[in-house]
Amino acid sequence: MELKTVFAIIATIIGVGCFIPYIVDTFKKKTQPHIYTWLIWTLLQATGVIAMYKGGAGIGVLALTIGTFFCGFTCVISIKYGTKNISTFDTICLIGALASMCIYFFMHQPLLSVILISAIDFMGFLPTLRKAYYEPYTETLSMFAFFMISGIFSVLALSTYTVITAFYPLTLVFINVIATVVIWARRRTGPPISFQREDL
Repeated sequence: MELKTVFAIIATIIGVGCFIPYIVDTFKKKTQPHIYTWLIWTLLQATGVIAMYKGGAGIGVLALTIGTFFCGFTCVISIKYGTKNISTFDTICLIGALASMCIYFFMHQPLLSVILISAIDFMGFLPTLRKAYYEPYTETLSMFAFFMISGIFSVLALSTYTVITAFYPLTLVFINVIATVVIWARRRTGPPISFQREDL
């Protein structure tokens, strides 16, 4: 078995496994996913997978493909179990991300498309990052930590290394590093800060 295939399998196993505690915690109402983030991530990961596959990423897209399914499932259950902590800032991020996606579909430059997808993905992450800062116990820390590891193996599994194939998965790694650090740090500083919408 080729090393790239091994990396892809490891990334997939970790990627699938890290969603399980998040989904279980959501049903237990310990975790409260932000529906805006998961909606954007579902749409973008599906788009990113297609772009990476066309760019020659090969088996390296396997983990992201499965991740797209779990993102979609999390988005659906967020309708009932998701956070009610939704600010004007979050809505602006959602509108901006969706508007940028419309621009993406009219682009015919692969490199700019991948960069735009990555930027939109980060924009979609901002509502969850804001919520995690004020309410760190409403997110499952292990999911972000393990998804970061899964992302690293996804990068290692890429068949070819170009900006087109690597930029998006590296962005996902970066996002999960930020989420892991913020949630961990905020939990160590004491109890969650009461959210005041008018402060944002």
